[in-house]
Amino acid sequence: MNFQAFQILAYLYWLLLLLVTTGSLALAVLAFRQQKQHYAIASAGGLAAALVIAAVPAPAGSGSFGIVLAMVALALSVVGGGPMAVLALRLATNNSVPPGAHGGILVGDDEGAASGQADADGTVHEVLRGGLMIGILERLAVTGAILAGFPEAIAVVVAIKGVGRFTELAAAEARERFIIGTFASLIWACACAALVRLATA
Repeated sequence: MNFQAFQILAYLYWLLLLLVTTGSLALAVLAFRQQKQHYAIASAGGLAAALVIAAVPAPAGSGSFGIVLAMVALALSVVGGGPMAVLALRLATNNSVPPGAHGGILVGDDEGAASGQADADGTVHEVLRGGLMIGILERLAVTGAILAGFPEAIAVVVAIKGVGRFTELAAAEARERFIIGTFASLIWACACAALVRLATA
């Protein structure tokens, strides 16, 4: 294979990988803005397809294409992880816990918790508030750490999140939501980072 043909092959490889990853990002943005489950599933399919492409031995010399891919993958991690965590929670809990006014869930010890209405004693309260912003920062830190070659930072991120949420995990519903949401978010962030590492290895 001559040098010109090799260059064309490399260009087509990176163009295809960037198009698929950008398509996944566009679907993730739609899922984030419109809260539509099918967009989140399609975005996950796009990421899976990009991972398959990245697993194919890439032509040498990623250059600026690798930098662009890293930026798109980082954006995909931050934006797409939220809808994927919501999708995982819906599949696991079937929306059995009423949502709170600030992004958390309403929990309590009596019948009021089931309906989301506080009784005279105010036993129903909202836990796990601010999950959206925490998830964004979590995925940004995890994906950035892996791309920077420091995956050990994931343990620090999980520890900080666990300590910060510890007092809110008394209710079984809160523990279940915390674990499922955290795993879904971390898996998504790691998959986005793995995409870049595979393509640029």
